[in-house]
Amino acid sequence: MRDAAKRVVLAYSGGLDTSVILKWLQVTYDAEVITYTADIGQGEEIEPARAKAEGMGAKAIYIEDLREEFVCDFVFPMFRANAVYEGEYLLGTSIARPLIAKRLVEIAKETGADAISHGATGKGNDQVRFELGAYALNPSIQVIAPWREWHLHSRSALMTFCEQHQIPVEGTRRDATEAPYSMDANLLHVSYEGGELEDADFSPNEAMWLRTAAIEDAPDKADEITLSFERGDPVAIDSQPLSPAALLTKLNALAGRHGIGRLDLVENRYVGMKSRGCYETPGGTVLLKAHRAIESLTLDREVAHLKDELMPRYASLIYNGYWWAPEREALQALIDHSQIPVSGEVRLRLFKGNVTVLGRRSEGSLYRPTLASFEDDLGAYDQKDAEGFIRLNALRLKLGGRGGHG
Repeated sequence: MRDAAKRVVLAYSGGLDTSVILKWLQVTYDAEVITYTADIGQGEEIEPARAKAEGMGAKAIYIEDLREEFVCDFVFPMFRANAVYEGEYLLGTSIARPLIAKRLVEIAKETGADAISHGATGKGNDQVRFELGAYALNPSIQVIAPWREWHLHSRSALMTFCEQHQIPVEGTRRDATEAPYSMDANLLHVSYEGGELEDADFSPNEAMWLRTAAIEDAPDKADEITLSFERGDPVAIDSQPLSPAALLTKLNALAGRHGIGRLDLVENRYVGMKSRGCYETPGGTVLLKAHRAIESLTLDREVAHLKDELMPRYASLIYNGYWWAPEREALQALIDHSQIPVSGEVRLRLFKGNVTVLGRRSEGSLYRPTLASFEDDLGAYDQKDAEGFIRLNALRLKLGGRGGHG
């Protein structure tokens, strides 16, 4: 055990794992425990965590609704970058961790706590994300990661600990009952991993998916919507202004009923191993498609290409836990500057798992039909200019051409 912590802020869900951690911190560290529970759109009641934490002797209890902050300050900035990890993953779990880490550190400062604690395992990415964030925001904070310290490495061991310390297990969250996989949710997505999903060739049961309809059960009639953007962020659906959280909630419902946003992926964890996960990101899938469509009208070519070159690096920074790192903040400044002209509307069709762009328009559009037209452009573009352009660009190819090298 490292330096003894006398007061600890615990990221607390009210479920089996974090309830065990609460008592374990009290017993092992003889510490006062302050619980922190955040509503980031996971879709389940969080108030029961208050009664459970009180019953277990928590020194103080924080329960907060962070849905608006989560979408406005974390999800939307990430989508300005069109961030996708390893070509497919929309980073739904990754982007929630910096906000939770921030609030843990802030509450520790408010309450005079000398440590924070989380329930992430020693094999996953979340331990890295929580702790890198915490150290960036408070270099002197102590982090207690019970899964790297204790010997409770099985469900039966956790249950035995509960019996020994009279920890109630009934009425806890979903992880209190045996499940064939673990699940994590927020307003952007739901993730499923572990258990039977560890077999990369296993096809998950249809009942697993919570936010998206099966394609076979999706409506036979498409929905057409218009998404409005201002400076790179969505602000309205069908001309109805919505707050960030309300807009993403509505997009989730619209896209989910059409079976949009499912992903089954084997990804590379930062800690070195491959991991199989299944994800549902219905609203985010629509948002990404629409954002790229409005950018296609409004971004300068080289700015758009530069963003695409930087995006994999930006996505890896978020995936690996470097949201609060100076390089991510530097990239964000560039990305946010690029979004100044990204305003307008995108029309989309949602149908049977697909998002199709029907049209896009912007007062700041760089698209000029007269220039691009195959019809008579009335002198807007002199096609003879292309000859010199090609000749100059061909010069180096001619100099190094195969003709002189056999």
